[in-house]
Amino acid sequence: MNRLLGLTMLCAAVLVSGTGCAGVPSGGQVVAGMPAERAERVDDPYVRLIPVEPDADWGPAEIVSGFLAASASFDDDHRVAKQYLGAKTRWDPGPRPFVTVLTDRIVAPQVVQAEGGQATVRITGQQLGTITSDGQYTAAPKDLDVTFQLARSPQGVWRITGLPGGDKAGLILTKDDVERAMRTVNLYFFAPDRHTLVPNGIFLPVVNRQTLPTQLVRALLSGPTSWLNGAVRSAFPDGTELRGPVDIDNDVATVDLTAAARGGNVERMSAQLGWTLRQLSEIQRWRLRIDGETVTADGMDATQSVYAWAENSPDGPDAKGKGHQNAYVVGETGALGTLRGDRAHPVAATAGSLARPAVSPDYGEVAGLSQARDQLIVASPVTNAAVPRVLLNAHDEAVFTAPSWSPDGTLWTVESTSEGSDLWVRRPGRTPVRAAHWGLSGREVLAFHIARDGVRAAVIVRIDGRPQVQIGRIAHAPDGSLDVGAFLPVSSELQDAVDIAWRDYGTLAVLGRAKRDSQTLPFLMPVSGSAITSLGVGSLGEPETITAAPGAPVLIGTRAVGEQKICRQRSPANTYSPWICSTAGRDPHYPR
Repeated sequence: MNRLLGLTMLCAAVLVSGTGCAGVPSGGQVVAGMPAERAERVDDPYVRLIPVEPDADWGPAEIVSGFLAASASFDDDHRVAKQYLGAKTRWDPGPRPFVTVLTDRIVAPQVVQAEGGQATVRITGQQLGTITSDGQYTAAPKDLDVTFQLARSPQGVWRITGLPGGDKAGLILTKDDVERAMRTVNLYFFAPDRHTLVPNGIFLPVVNRQTLPTQLVRALLSGPTSWLNGAVRSAFPDGTELRGPVDIDNDVATVDLTAAARGGNVERMSAQLGWTLRQLSEIQRWRLRIDGETVTADGMDATQSVYAWAENSPDGPDAKGKGHQNAYVVGETGALGTLRGDRAHPVAATAGSLARPAVSPDYGEVAGLSQARDQLIVASPVTNAAVPRVLLNAHDEAVFTAPSWSPDGTLWTVESTSEGSDLWVRRPGRTPVRAAHWGLSGREVLAFHIARDGVRAAVIVRIDGRPQVQIGRIAHAPDGSLDVGAFLPVSSELQDAVDIAWRDYGTLAVLGRAKRDSQTLPFLMPVSGSAITSLGVGSLGEPETITAAPGAPVLIGTRAVGEQKICRQRSPANTYSPWICSTAGRDPHYPR
């Protein structure tokens, strides 16, 4: 694969042992990469660009173009890019630099001043976002307009003497540069329950495959990104570092930590390491050492499988068990029922008055909305004698989002108008309260769903008049109050989103319209910001609601020819399998 970059400053070479490309969302941020079980992107060949050294005959504009192109190579600590700098310029972006991401390469730098052996070169472009030194991508679209200072050296060649931002300047790379030279990978940290792992997706510069395991572990030891900091916990004590590179012998990796790790919980540290390392196909087992001494968690061998620690899954310990296969729907009689085959088998009559019913994780309670969506109602789903009771009444012109349950039994809903919103939280055994810190208080929120890790939340929020899918995080303050915020877009590919659900910890199931579509359709949306995928084929009528769960078929509630139907794919394992809409009912829902 070859491509021209600016003045043909770089040559491309495919390294078969390299890794796959990261996707830069043009309208969002990376918050979690692909699930480890589906790490094929990490194992794709990666394109290495060989930077070209500066030519003695190049003028100021060519030198700036060459420097920008050479900056896209992370080889040897940007050795070639530094050759474009003057002798007194001390620029060191570091192994994980701050990156400004542009839509396209700048091909025509403008010399705005040149006299007396000095020159000023201006570059302009369209910025997509930034990647911080901890690997966090954040969308920040705006115009870029910066200048470089240059001077002739004693040898008569032009060199850069002043960078935008000075010697602390980061990199200015294109979206293509980032997709070639960096990878989205997951680091894993614990939710506040200290049992469930939460994926923290980052962009990681990759020079070669051999260093990637070491880079991964060092990134894990450095802690969560600014986006998740305060919402998750690490089992590694402060000051824990690698004693040397991660050593791989056949398919066994040896991770040797410094003595500071002795103060940590071996089982929890092992869970974080196992889930992080399992993204690399060349590692099947691994050995943990602390200060050179092999340590093991209770019940584990000296070499541990990277596929152990299933009980710490972000999707829950029974993510592929029977509990997640049992879907609930409101049947044609109006009763809440479990979906078996093409029929809803009633379990309670109370759901007839409820819209968007959602069963709690312990199956002891069902929450739903009034038909006007102006009341939040709860009842028992297992008895017809239970009397539904109203938990909340909305204010004038406000409506509630479909209720969502955390794994710990906390109930969530957003009360929203076109002018703003409040997040309501009801912990088990308590009355509902407003979240103390709600990051979307000034926005209209159309949907709100908690991930199965209990730390991340997906929303549909109206931005500039258009519904947009975003993801935020939930942080617990020492006084017990909640900070639910840091919401950022996931993807710019989908517009007019109608409903969302978490399919698994790395993927959302979304009803909406892609830019090329005229009707609402179902899509799978990776929270990594990678490209969305259409789901199924065939007529769906007018889709209204969607639900999903790990290892279970995606279900859609739709209205077709005046009737409410539940649609499922003929072969759920096939993404493009036809939709079958033969079940009468509405509002499908998978419990946590």
